[in-house]
Amino acid sequence: MTDQGTQQGTVLQGLIWPEAGLCTERDLYMRLSDRAAMSQRDHEIYFLKGGQASFNTYYNLFNVGKWSKNCNLRTLSLALEGEGTFELIVFLVQPERSWERLANEVVTLTPGRPLSVRLDTPHGFDSRGVAFFELRALDDAGGRLRAASWQTADAPARTPELMLSITTFRREAAVARTVARFEAFLSRSALADHLHLTVVDNGQSAAIPVSDHVTLVPNENLGGSGGFARGLLEAQNRGASHCLFMDDDAAVHMEAIERTWMFLAYATDPKTAVAGAVSNAQHRWQLWENGALFDKVCQPQHIGLDLRDFGQVLQLEFDSTATQPHNFYGGWWYFAFPVAEVTHMPFPFFVRGDDVSFSLVHDFNIVTLPGVISYQDEDFSVKESPLTVYLDLRSHMAHHLALSSMEIGRKGLAGIMLRFYLRSLLSCHYETLEAVALALEDVQAGPGYFAGNADVAARRKQIGALTVAERWKPEESEAAQRGRGRGWLSPHRRLSRAFMKITLNGHLLPGFRLIGNRIVLPAAARGQIRPIWGAMDIAYVSIDGKRSYTVRHSKRRAVQVSLPILRSMWRIWRGYDGLRETWRSGYETLTARQFWQARLGAETGQGAQAEAPVSAAATGESAA
Repeated sequence: MTDQGTQQGTVLQGLIWPEAGLCTERDLYMRLSDRAAMSQRDHEIYFLKGGQASFNTYYNLFNVGKWSKNCNLRTLSLALEGEGTFELIVFLVQPERSWERLANEVVTLTPGRPLSVRLDTPHGFDSRGVAFFELRALDDAGGRLRAASWQTADAPARTPELMLSITTFRREAAVARTVARFEAFLSRSALADHLHLTVVDNGQSAAIPVSDHVTLVPNENLGGSGGFARGLLEAQNRGASHCLFMDDDAAVHMEAIERTWMFLAYATDPKTAVAGAVSNAQHRWQLWENGALFDKVCQPQHIGLDLRDFGQVLQLEFDSTATQPHNFYGGWWYFAFPVAEVTHMPFPFFVRGDDVSFSLVHDFNIVTLPGVISYQDEDFSVKESPLTVYLDLRSHMAHHLALSSMEIGRKGLAGIMLRFYLRSLLSCHYETLEAVALALEDVQAGPGYFAGNADVAARRKQIGALTVAERWKPEESEAAQRGRGRGWLSPHRRLSRAFMKITLNGHLLPGFRLIGNRIVLPAAARGQIRPIWGAMDIAYVSIDGKRSYTVRHSKRRAVQVSLPILRSMWRIWRGYDGLRETWRSGYETLTARQFWQARLGAETGQGAQAEAPVSAAATGESAA
């Protein structure tokens, strides 16, 4: 049934428009024929007669299935604002079914009088399906569309008091822009009274203006873990019902915050959380992840998907509507969750793994929403370094040791260690292997080590000093010229790859430096094994071609760095049972509110510099 009128309901989702400085890939927002045009500045679409606009796009389709499944959606309408006469079609697309037309009507839009089109289906709304609308101008004079929104007459389950928490460290310009965007957004948002932004300043250098909607909290630099732990304490102290962790550059459309708030307001399960997707600056149409799974390694979901392709977006939305497994997690570039359901604070990893652990230890109902996506301005591949590998290995092992739901046994843990070891050995990243050895030492030391070294200052300094060859440097002219390949050692030949695997990519082959290949790879290939088979000299070049580094085969270095790693792996294997129990008891202590209150001095508001008096007995120093 389709009814037209001017009655307005509660806006669940409005249009999101391209935004300069964030994303201007128009096909992510709308698809226009050659007789329709968009004003990015005015947020209007202009139509000549016959001009068409379709909103079957990542940002502006409406996932009816997610709203039905998680919010018990019963009534739905589409509100339009503009002028002119149009053919309006509202499609409902469900997997393995013919598309349905929820509406196919001629409508006339009058300035100042929003038109509401009620949308009903005879069988209600299924738990899988998306809706979108199309307009075709019929008037000789054309027409305009100024706004559109999906609305409901249903009552919300709650009124969220949402506190946004941003952790920043010496990114003064980025966080200042974020605060300015947030204040501008609140000036036009109907939800302003239910939103507050807290900036946790780990660098104690962000001179941002505070207001009724913005609070600045100086904090000791304990990384993302300490910053977001402080933000969570602030949310609890403010009486916020929900907390939203965000990056300091907050590279999201602010309207995504409204979508998140509304979904949390209508969710029938009080444990519902919203995880934002992420893309990157190089290809803003390409998805990096829409949430991820953790099982020995991080597994981004839907990586590489083209958000301009409606077929791929449909599959993304259908797949992500399903109930997520227990090892699903959301990154802290955008993660909104109910404060009352928090049973554990972040673990003091500093960075890398804190968001994974936080999701895994809680029984959140994590949902992703179309259009709720963050853009990362830095090339992900360039971020990998000896330090990040060190941090990743520590957290990967800790998740499986500390959380009973992630138990994989000593064989599974050995597989993680071997993967990190071989990945760097085969590609001649010997400095990274030194960092791997340090990570294994930390894990053996138990949670007590993390309590006493929450700032990772000593390890950061140590790893920084040992990182010489693997440090990104201005591109050397020789890097792109020294490629040399021998056909019989080509990674594209099956027999060649098999031979290289048997010899650990030449590490067991005498004279390999005389016959191995010299290759040049893009930064994105760092960590990939297939391209490096048969190579003894590997140059990695950043995506902009301005930075590079080179690693070279060395049997002596391989033996030097391998021995301490293999010794640590044997100790962890032998003492696995004790180490696991140590981690489980220590994890509980270090994710308690009391630990972070004492560590941060949050009760006194002084951003305490002194460490909490945590004993080895309380955190369980390892006997492994």
